[in-house]
Parts: sequence; C-alpha cells; structure tokens
Amino acid sequence: MSGGTYNVLFLCRANSARSILAEAILRKEGHDHFFGYSAGSYPRGEIHPYTAELLISLGHDVADFSSKPMETYALQDEIKFDFVFSVCDATANEDCPIFPGSPLTANWGVPDPASVDSTAAQKRLAFADTYRMLRNRISIFKSLPFKSLDRLSLQAELDRIGKEQMLDYA
Repeated sequence: MSGGTYNVLFLCRANSARSILAEAILRKEGHDHFFGYSAGSYPRGEIHPYTAELLISLGHDVADFSSKPMETYALQDEIKFDFVFSVCDATANEDCPIFPGSPLTANWGVPDPASVDSTAAQKRLAFADTYRMLRNRISIFKSLPFKSLDRLSLQAELDRIGKEQMLDYA
C-alpha cells in the first residue's frame, strides 16, 4: 500500500451500534490518513440511543451518522474503499456486495452491546466495552507500517488484529 488517505468501511447487521462506533472512532482519530464509513446488511434505520449517548459523552458529533444499507456504498463510484471490516460475526458470514476499489477485508467481530438484556447501567457498560475494543483494534490498525507492507502481509496483519483478545489491551 502506498500511503496517503485510506477509506475504511465498517459493516454490521443493523448499523446502529458497533459499525457506527467504529466509524466514529476512525473519523475522530484517523486525522488526515483515514476516513471511516459504516453500513449494515439489515440496517435498523436509526442509531441505537445508547450509541448516540456514548458518542456524545465522548465528544463525537453524531449529526453525520445514520443507519444505512450496504448498497449505499456498493452502488456508487465516488468512494473507493481500501478496507472493509465486518465488526459482527453475522455479517462476516453473509454475502456482501462488491464495493468500489479493491478493498482488503477482515472480520473484527465484537460482542453486540445492543443484545444485552439487563439493566440500563449494564447496557451502557456493554456499549462502553464495545467502544473500547473497537478503539483498541483501530489503534493497532492505524499504527501498521502501511508503506512497508505488501498486500499479503497487510492482509495477515488485518486478520491478526481481528483475532486479538481485546481484553488484554484495556
């Protein structure tokens, strides 16, 4: 990979929690080198309320985030993706459309905080844990030596990041 600015698409089933969190993290911390997007295979149509609450509390502007279908990006030519990451195991096992560019892909599945059936405090904790796990993976990703890795080596690194136990990085 040559360097420069990379477009990264995060996929999840509902595009209301995990993929939105990942998009927000990369948009805020990617600086001029990375730009994040997100979409879902069966989008919920709105951001999960706890997702919005957490992002706002962490200083993210949520005005630009929305729950949208994968086809939003598959059926356009303006954005060429360098990377496409599934952040849920369900989406990783689904057929996905072809996205513009020749993106490298990896499964970075993390637990779904929206599926936690407990108290409001425990649900909020699940969202915060998911944010932390995604932020750790994105931090590792951003620190890769892109200019010195060929496609095969970079793919191996992306797969390794997806298999990391993020609890060790807390």
